[in-house]
Amino acid sequence: MTRKDDILLKDAEYHPCENMDDRPPGAGIDLLVIHSISLPPGEFGGGGIDDLFMNRLDADAHPYFSEIVNLQVSCHILIRRDGEIIQYVPLNRRAWHAGDSGFCGRQCCNDFSIGIELEGSDEQPYADKQYTALADISTQIIRLYPSITRERITGHATIAPGRKTDPGPLFDWQRYFNLLRD
Repeated sequence: MTRKDDILLKDAEYHPCENMDDRPPGAGIDLLVIHSISLPPGEFGGGGIDDLFMNRLDADAHPYFSEIVNLQVSCHILIRRDGEIIQYVPLNRRAWHAGDSGFCGRQCCNDFSIGIELEGSDEQPYADKQYTALADISTQIIRLYPSITRERITGHATIAPGRKTDPGPLFDWQRYFNLLRD
């Protein structure tokens, strides 16, 4: 599944996911999208997120899972509450994280973005280790893709208004931007 040209982060544990494909020719990568996820909703730890991205979610394990068991979604990177970093999709490939989305007049953000999921929810603050890991990973990504500037880092809520709220009101954007290294 991994190709010679695939870009994997050295600090991440790689869980190869089927929910990806090639980006359209000439799409370029110039957007970083921050998301949040918890499975079951509001619960942290466990294997639900990994199972969702790996298409092995057990619909009987939790009532909510029966609603999402057939979704085929992914992200490039997941950052768990303890700062653990898991990569599902090589950075140069298209992950299926944004859905119906648009940014600065361009639609289909999956085509030109990298998606990072934080294990979290709208109702709880993110962990210190997550901010540190997110800033470190973002800095690496920006160095690989210099078209991703601070102005081209956004949340899922911004690219899918009315449909998504993540990373939520408790995500501290200023703290995150202060941790980024140029």
